[in-house]
Amino acid sequence: MAYTQKLIKTLRCKNQKIIGVLAKLVNTISSHGGDIGNVSTVSMGEFQNIRDITIIVNDEAHLNEIVAEIRKLSEVELEAVIDEVLEIHRGGKLTIQSTHPVTSIDDLRKVYTPGVASVCRLIKEDPHQADFYTTIPKTVALITNGSRVLGLGNLGPVASMPVMEGKAALFNQFSGLHMIPILVDTLDVDRLIDTVEAISCTFAAIHLEDIRTPDCFKVEDELTRRLKIPVMHDDQHGTATVALAALINACNMSDINLKTAKVGQIGLGAAGCAIADLIMKYSGNPVFGYDVNPLCYERLKAQGNIPIELKDLIKQCQVVVATTGSPGLIKPEWIQKGQVILALSNPYPEISIADAIGAGAAFASDGTRVNNLLGYPGIWKGVLESHATKMIPEMYIAAALAIVHHTPERELIPDPLDPMIHSAVAKAVAKAAIHGKVTKDREGRK
Repeated sequence: MAYTQKLIKTLRCKNQKIIGVLAKLVNTISSHGGDIGNVSTVSMGEFQNIRDITIIVNDEAHLNEIVAEIRKLSEVELEAVIDEVLEIHRGGKLTIQSTHPVTSIDDLRKVYTPGVASVCRLIKEDPHQADFYTTIPKTVALITNGSRVLGLGNLGPVASMPVMEGKAALFNQFSGLHMIPILVDTLDVDRLIDTVEAISCTFAAIHLEDIRTPDCFKVEDELTRRLKIPVMHDDQHGTATVALAALINACNMSDINLKTAKVGQIGLGAAGCAIADLIMKYSGNPVFGYDVNPLCYERLKAQGNIPIELKDLIKQCQVVVATTGSPGLIKPEWIQKGQVILALSNPYPEISIADAIGAGAAFASDGTRVNNLLGYPGIWKGVLESHATKMIPEMYIAAALAIVHHTPERELIPDPLDPMIHSAVAKAVAKAAIHGKVTKDREGRK
């Protein structure tokens, strides 16, 4: 289900230099539902100050409402509404740079012709030498056809590129490795699979992103079967990894043992099915699942989990996770006292934190904190550094437990911008891959 994405805008305001004017401006924005972010001073004069205020609004109509209210303030002049998101994307967010700048003819002969020929012959004779003399072992393919971009639906591959660039930029920042966006212009599942297979020799791993359900299941399953390098659909397993970590932390704060609790998963799309599957593999107990589309139950049952009606799920389960994209789906009167509720649809959850807690939940959170950034950089770094040949559930569980171990007390999840988290996840995943015997040595032996 598609929903409206919230907007981020910056308001440049010239305020009279009178005590209380800034407070009045901030109150005007917040009282009309604007979520205030950074407030920065552009300039300070003798009689006026200019400040940039970043706000998050529901849509253009909501923005216009707030702008109209600000214009009513006699002490404030709204100079501009700035779209910093567009500005930060201008020219794209990625670059490709050489590790050896060419500054002389001698350099040229070594990095290109004629010197490069000897490296090509070496790799032809022994393909495993590519691990030492190319960027292949440090590079992940980021594959999408743009058929399910965020909550916006089928935007197509080109419109998905800003998401892919952001994903790749963050991957490089937190892993030190490379992720190359590949846009595949097809909705034909077999053609998508064949295309990825044909280019797979360029990469050490395949990261699938923003591919619609149920196509994503076939794409991942078939590529995993065909390729000798690991494949991961992040909307499934990255989400499940971080959700599992959040659930363990939420249950710990609520004195609930996730391994013995009855758990319900509402919404059985890519994320929901993967969350249910990973929770079951972690706890050893079946998860109860509900979806408006009964066709989803076949995959749920194949995992060993149990279909159930929505109201029965909420009535019976101590722990409830929702990933439906349906705001307000869970009614406050359905909440059971002492439940843990993670309504992860973002930006509009199935039930608000305030409503869930007010109705008796022991703990509630939404999708604003459960960010895949906590998972995929460290997961892939651990995979590549251990030379894993495929993904196994134990690697995702290890990643989740590493996130749990590094979560500050009384927090649901750690800061995804903390480099230590990604390092810890990488080490845990590498260890799980080695223990699970899915690695090879640098000569290609298992």
